Amino acid sequence: MNFDGFDDELWDEHKWEAHLDEVEKKSDQLRRFISSDPKGNTPRWITLLKESLSEDDAFEAYVEEELLLDEAYFPEEDDDWEDEDDYEDDDFLFGTAEEFSDTEEEIEDFDAGEEWKALSDQFAISDYGSIDNLMIFNRSKELAVEVLRWSESVPSKMQTKAFQEFVGESLKIGAKLAGGYSFGFEAEYLGANIAYTKKALKSANLALTLLQSQKSDNYFSTELYSDYHARFFELRNDVGVYVQELRDRFYNRID
Repeated sequence: MNFDGFDDELWDEHKWEAHLDEVEKKSDQLRRFISSDPKGNTPRWITLLKESLSEDDAFEAYVEEELLLDEAYFPEEDDDWEDEDDYEDDDFLFGTAEEFSDTEEEIEDFDAGEEWKALSDQFAISDYGSIDNLMIFNRSKELAVEVLRWSESVPSKMQTKAFQEFVGESLKIGAKLAGGYSFGFEAEYLGANIAYTKKALKSANLALTLLQSQKSDNYFSTELYSDYHARFFELRNDVGVYVQELRDRFYNRID
């Protein structure tokens, strides 16, 4: 990511959050445009599970895709952050076929063996290296992979909307943590890290709520539900603490 067009004002988490909300709207549109399921009837994680060799591969493919789709709507070096005309819905909806095909090819260029997690080379502005250095991400990945593995044991006819959304939000926690980590920890981009991490917290809260709504469903044993509830509860709390640590770093920085 290159942000030479970024203005001189230091964006806090709130400005970044407003911008990321718009980015998410555009990336959702792009995802549907290039998807074989444009109406979004099939959750993306189901498709990735079918296409992947393992649940671990499906998780990494999900994060890769989320990072790349978001990156498509961040300005390049010659763009201006204040020029919203470049990001209007009409411009997106009536973009050229060549523009969309280029983005689709970029997504397809990822292969299972690529070291995408070396974010300092591929995505990160900083030199903090692989996201494997972030323990909370590793925990979110471990839990999401277990949820994916469990989801395959649930018959499709029993997969309610709440079930599908629970699995999806489980994956999104790690994807948003990765998005934040990719911006690094320098003052000018720390607000983006916080904003992304807050979105991870939102997904953790939603995953926990969705889990609780399914407590009595047949596909959950008492033991499994208790295990998931405890781990999502702990992960949610730890992501909240991480948000506060990032905020402390932002507001206690040396200007």
